[in-house]
Amino acid sequence: MTVARAIKQDSTIPFGIAETPEGLSAIHQPGCAATIWRRSPLPCFQSWIDGLAPEQLPKTRVILSPDRVCDALLEITKSFGMPDCDERTMLVEDVSALAAIFAEVMDAAYLRLRLGAINNNACREFHIDAVTARLVCTYRGTGTQYGFSTDGAEPPRIFTVPTGAPIVLRGTLWPEHPRSGLLHRSPPIEGTGETRLVLVLDPITDPHPEPDPEVITRH
Repeated sequence: MTVARAIKQDSTIPFGIAETPEGLSAIHQPGCAATIWRRSPLPCFQSWIDGLAPEQLPKTRVILSPDRVCDALLEITKSFGMPDCDERTMLVEDVSALAAIFAEVMDAAYLRLRLGAINNNACREFHIDAVTARLVCTYRGTGTQYGFSTDGAEPPRIFTVPTGAPIVLRGTLWPEHPRSGLLHRSPPIEGTGETRLVLVLDPITDPHPEPDPEVITRH
């Protein structure tokens, strides 16, 4: 199952636009500060997740190997009262697939996974993350915003990643210099009544010893 279908779209922005998940590996190309897998949500999935009460949206912070993501998310989604249906399976399988894809792209044995509902102005300032690279996918609500700035100020033009489209961004620990000037932020939504569901993946390269997951569940 999948939560989205791939779409083709030209772009004048100087970074990778992937038409398939394999295209996310373009992040390793010289000068590529980010790459987006352009896909649009399936209407049945988007209607379902948009219609859920905010308290049913799962929240977790966990470090684990990609092959453990599916089982962990099954437990987490159940604990938050997500209905047992095809769309929940789509979400679990899609996050699991993105974890496997990103781990392969980054050659990472483990990932730091964050999934959470956001209804405020989290990370509203434009910035670069203190990681080697990060994958962000917004399943519900407004996607990550980005733009180019040569002096660290707010970009003169701001773009928004489509809902359901994963973006991989280089961080400050990426070995290539100088940096491209690509900055990003969470969209300012406080006071709008919007609740976003956002997945964030960071690579963890040291597989020994295996970290114990920190899973937030509802009791």
